[in-house]
Amino acid sequence: MQLKTTFPKDKINVLLLEGVHPSAVKLFNEAGYQRVESVSKALTETELLSKISNTHILGIRSKTQLTKNVLDAAQKLIAAGCFCIGTNQVNMSSATNNGVAVFNSPFSNTRSVAELVIAYSIMLLRRIPEKNDGAHKGLWLKDASSSFEVRGKTIGIIGYGHIGSQVSVMAESLGMKVIFYDVEPKLSLGNATPIKQLDDLLKKSDIITLHVPGGKETANFLNAQRISKIKKGAALINLSRGEVVDLEAASKALINKQISGMAVDVFPEEPESNQQKFISVLQNLPNVILTPHIGGSTVEAQENIGIDVATKLINYLNAGSSVGSLSVPPLNLPMQQSGYRILHIHKNQPGVLSEINSVVSGKDVNILSQYLNTNAHIGYVVLDIEKRPTNKIMEELKKVSGTIRVRSLV
Repeated sequence: MQLKTTFPKDKINVLLLEGVHPSAVKLFNEAGYQRVESVSKALTETELLSKISNTHILGIRSKTQLTKNVLDAAQKLIAAGCFCIGTNQVNMSSATNNGVAVFNSPFSNTRSVAELVIAYSIMLLRRIPEKNDGAHKGLWLKDASSSFEVRGKTIGIIGYGHIGSQVSVMAESLGMKVIFYDVEPKLSLGNATPIKQLDDLLKKSDIITLHVPGGKETANFLNAQRISKIKKGAALINLSRGEVVDLEAASKALINKQISGMAVDVFPEEPESNQQKFISVLQNLPNVILTPHIGGSTVEAQENIGIDVATKLINYLNAGSSVGSLSVPPLNLPMQQSGYRILHIHKNQPGVLSEINSVVSGKDVNILSQYLNTNAHIGYVVLDIEKRPTNKIMEELKKVSGTIRVRSLV
């Protein structure tokens, strides 16, 4: 069955920036979308403004900024895909107000991050950073003191979500005891033990790994006071968000040997490009691993992200399904088997649905099925109708009070 789209697929322009994995290009091509432009770098606001007016689908990673200016100029933009975990680079308020569906891939790199946590754990307990640095300098630091196996040690996981629970399973398979703390009740995997008080986890853990979201609530989550409660000689790992650990306090804890080592992959301030110099208070400290935000930077993770986000974008194009969108209210829609589909995004205000139905029924068109969801700002209505919507119907739907965007799958 030929899937229906808003207009011919050969007129839909897809722009993918920042070297989005070829798996995404392949999926778009297989779905019949041939006008796919792939660019290896991020674009500045000025560069993006020159291209966005004729773009229907945009794919970015973490460096391209979708500002209010860009989104206001993107009159043809149907959806934007963030081929990464977060959406901090998108002005979500403007995307919502403009009816642009924004998708991301929050879980596709779970395995990659979890594996790196385990690798860091082993290297810190064996004091590999120091021994590696010594060997490069011609020093032979062959010594078993202060080097430990992870087997039998306790790993404390702060944040037991997708990544934290994956770390839990992998750590237990290595013979580690797993304890975890989360602000919400979570089902334990394997023999992992939930800890009610964060301080108890800090005092009991040989390795502490953070997997919490960013934001005001978690800024300096591990501050000087909490770091002082960490079990003496424990190792600390952060692959979550740069602002959740007070790095000044952590550096002092390393110097006074309150903690024995630290691995950090995310920082409060990170270079915008590989050419910009990286500076951190943790540099040149013993038994410290610093990596440039590479937790999810594996070939497998990028391929999975490419498939995941491209699939969501194609489903939204082909069927109007908005599951996974962070701006347009989520609707899990079946593929239409017959008839025609109208997609209506509008401000969340009273009377819109009634007015939409009046427009359609007033043209003697039968509604086969109807779907609706709203968030605090906008509503999303999908109508499957018996007859092909005329230009007159579409024009009247655009005039419905509060309308933001209307399209049809014909």
